[in-house]
Amino acid sequence: MDRLTEMEAFATVVDQGGFTDAAKKMGISKSAVSKHVSSLEARLGARLLNRTTRRVSPTEIGLAYYDRARRVLNDAGEADALVTSMQSAPSGLLRISVATDFGVNHLSPVLGEFLAEFPDITVNMVLNNRYVELISEGFDMAIRIGELEDSTLRARKLTDTAKRMIASPAYFEKYGRPGKIDDLNEHKLLHYSSQASGNVWKITAPSGEKRQVRTAGWLSVNDGQSLLNAAIAGLGIAYLPSFLYADAMEKGLVQDAIPDLPMELQGIYAVYPPGRFTQPKVRAFIDFLVKAFSDKGPNDW
Repeated sequence: MDRLTEMEAFATVVDQGGFTDAAKKMGISKSAVSKHVSSLEARLGARLLNRTTRRVSPTEIGLAYYDRARRVLNDAGEADALVTSMQSAPSGLLRISVATDFGVNHLSPVLGEFLAEFPDITVNMVLNNRYVELISEGFDMAIRIGELEDSTLRARKLTDTAKRMIASPAYFEKYGRPGKIDDLNEHKLLHYSSQASGNVWKITAPSGEKRQVRTAGWLSVNDGQSLLNAAIAGLGIAYLPSFLYADAMEKGLVQDAIPDLPMELQGIYAVYPPGRFTQPKVRAFIDFLVKAFSDKGPNDW
């Protein structure tokens, strides 16, 4: 007899508390369940069940075997579900969390193409500028930028973005241009108010030394696009990713504040809950994003 079927018959008898209910659960006859269990006991050379006229209960050995058998059966069920899932067409509601600036400027424009390719998927994209708890808040995935926090979440890198200090030509004409990192103390700075580290800019000096500059500023906003708008308007120096400032820099609306500094890179990641397999709708969207951003890089936005 099949070992897995024997295990299933035995585990079901324990779960249901008897052969009759186990037979109903498995959809086979009571005698067939009994044969499977007897065959299992004979093969193992041990009595796994205590049988009385009133009830059936596992022996001490049977209880230990049940724990392992149930794990094997659960793994087998997950394996079957994996195959079924991977062969099924991606469908259902996909809830995504993404920062407002990246969502508006770069995710929204490609959603139409994704939905056309996967018509059975519906998307609920939530734009916010805070760290969301994916599982407890019911999200399937999130797009995160920069260094990832230690967590059990799985992550796939989509691309990189550069990070630079930028300001408008009018600002530099009025206040001068900083020649080095220490000169930032004399300038008007624009800060991202939702940053966990506060008003601290992590900057690499030309020597390669990592500097943490705690800088005062006269404007804080919890949105990157708003900071860029403020920089373009000449209100100060902002420290922003290239996916935000690249177009403005190409048009001459902003310039690099300290061009001699090494380029700071930030990864852009798709993060999603852990598990033995990824839902088809999540896998399909991540694969789509990898392809959609394949031509993007630190300075290619």
